[in-house]
Amino acid sequence: MLNVTELRAGTAFKEDGNLWEVLTYDHVKVGRGSANIKVKVRNLRTGSTVEKSFISGARVDEIEVEKRKAQFLYVDGKEANFMDQDSYEQFGLPINVLAGSEKFLKEGESYDLIVADGEVLNVELPRTVVLKVTETGPGVKGDTVSNAFKQATLENGMSIQLPLFIKEGEDVKIDTRTSSYLERSRK
Repeated sequence: MLNVTELRAGTAFKEDGNLWEVLTYDHVKVGRGSANIKVKVRNLRTGSTVEKSFISGARVDEIEVEKRKAQFLYVDGKEANFMDQDSYEQFGLPINVLAGSEKFLKEGESYDLIVADGEVLNVELPRTVVLKVTETGPGVKGDTVSNAFKQATLENGMSIQLPLFIKEGEDVKIDTRTSSYLERSRK
């Protein structure tokens, strides 16, 4: 058991059957009353973020969260298949666990898997990925006065807005948190 006053950013704990990771920690003392601990936490299974408040002296179950390297193999319907880099064991991770991040996975690439209590909870994506533009229309310069964008399809099937100067076959850097264009890739 872990006292809530010992929680810090990055600490993982279990409460009410959910696994949480602390993002921010704030110790609030008001007058003569007891102290309150306010933490912003992320659900390790769903990725949702909430704020929780604890009374000083409350206890939670601490859990060990580890990162394990795994190579992404393929997606078959309802599972994303990976191979553990250490044991070479193959396993499937349900698509709903990935919560939309499966569109950024590239076959053959290595990713960090977040594991707690022997259960793979999620895949930690890099902040940016480089993807090839497979389909886009021509960019007509005279159409606008300010920044102009056009619709494009990337190698993973994702459709996003790109600047007019990007052509088919070029590599672009995409932000995995917002699914938006960052810059042309400099390979």
